[in-house]
Amino acid sequence: MANASGQATDKFQPGALNHKTSEVTYKLSIRDEQATLNIQSARDPQLSTDRELNYFLGSGHLGITYLYSVHGYLFESPVAYYTASRSYDMKPGLESITELPPALPMQASCLRCHMSAVQQSDAGTLNHYSGLPFLRAGITCEACHGDTQRHVATGGKADVVNPAKLDPDRRDSVCISCHLEGDISVEHPNRSAINYKPGDSISTYLSFFVYEGKDATRRGVSEVEQLSMSKCKRTSGDKMSCTSCHDPHYTPAPQQRAAFYRSKCLACHGDTAFAATHHPENPDCTSCHMPQNGAENIPHVAWTDHRIRKIPEAAGDSIKDLGEGDNVLTPIFSPSATRRDLALAYYNAILEGNFALQQKAYQFLEEIRPEIAEDKEALNALGIISEERGDFKQAAEIFEQVLKLNPQNLTALSNLGTLRAKSGDLQGAIALWRPAFDRNEDVVGLAKNLAQVQCMAGDIASARATLEKTLQYSPGLQDVQQMLAALPSCSRRKTLE
Repeated sequence: MANASGQATDKFQPGALNHKTSEVTYKLSIRDEQATLNIQSARDPQLSTDRELNYFLGSGHLGITYLYSVHGYLFESPVAYYTASRSYDMKPGLESITELPPALPMQASCLRCHMSAVQQSDAGTLNHYSGLPFLRAGITCEACHGDTQRHVATGGKADVVNPAKLDPDRRDSVCISCHLEGDISVEHPNRSAINYKPGDSISTYLSFFVYEGKDATRRGVSEVEQLSMSKCKRTSGDKMSCTSCHDPHYTPAPQQRAAFYRSKCLACHGDTAFAATHHPENPDCTSCHMPQNGAENIPHVAWTDHRIRKIPEAAGDSIKDLGEGDNVLTPIFSPSATRRDLALAYYNAILEGNFALQQKAYQFLEEIRPEIAEDKEALNALGIISEERGDFKQAAEIFEQVLKLNPQNLTALSNLGTLRAKSGDLQGAIALWRPAFDRNEDVVGLAKNLAQVQCMAGDIASARATLEKTLQYSPGLQDVQQMLAALPSCSRRKTLE
């Protein structure tokens, strides 16, 4: 865990990827002691971009990706190194893209399980950091033991948090905070998961949800969920935790791995006769009882199945696709999950492409409308669904309500601006979008909408400046380049994003 992030040059893998679908070549190399990503397009020879890579993310056990910064905006490389194949490939979701993808914003919530002392992005922005995005590389002692300053200052006399001495909920929260994903996770009102501290219960920050009936082995980061299904855990109860088998301070060398984990199994299954006769030719218990499976949301990666089954099924036997009758989300490891959390879980599922849940999300949000009067996230969700359902009046009222709570809220500014522009109030839309874009120059949809209304209002020079500015971050986007070329002939008939 201490090696989960750092300076890009500290863990650099030179290499290249020629992505045939987009005809873009990515080359990663060291130039003048600086890690660099070069991007070239075969379709557009003039498109050649160099990005100085600042940080690596990932221990290398499964893979490594790199982060870069442009004018204070932090992004993730579109390609990643996968250890299993010892090669580069596109990030998940980009495998079939047909052009150079837009810049991938790196938000604080995505950093928290790889870096320490992660900082919030600047107010009103997704991924702009005036200072360092995190203060310490890797997962430090504080991630599990809390504030260690007094402990160090007193030569070890002052106590730190010892997870082993916490009650089961707070003990397990230390691991759950990064090693449980579920299908959907929802932050609680006025809570941020990056503020979680050891000794707290993670359930006061997050609620986790899964689809009923969906196979837990097809998700990355589902070890805690899988372990809870095992007979070992169900029999042992609170006595068993992640640290029953894993030592956070020690990783066995490859040649010692089988013996190390076998000793953990025998700590409970330690009958001498059993240990001597149970497959003495194969000391690796995990090879049979905890095989590795692929994760549908992370290609090129195999995850250890933590269900610890007596007789594992053949590969693929447990795979179950989500059917129409399985669109039911249920909380896991979240005793404090509320109706609001469930409503937002269904809304987040829509954002991930499950549009069949729109009616359910809308119904749940409407039912709790009186309870979310000061809840920006829930109000934005209701406003967006209301807009999609054609109730523009309610949507506008909701976004205005959010902006009273937070005048810099990007979601409310973007959507209320769209409503104003569609109603013909171009200057009203510009008044909302211009300052929002000044804080979020890399958000392509916002740039396109702002440029469109600027052009419709007759300010072609400002529209051109807006599009050229956002192309600094996503230079290969054909639709933005086409908008630039068409600016002289733009009209009110253009549609907004």
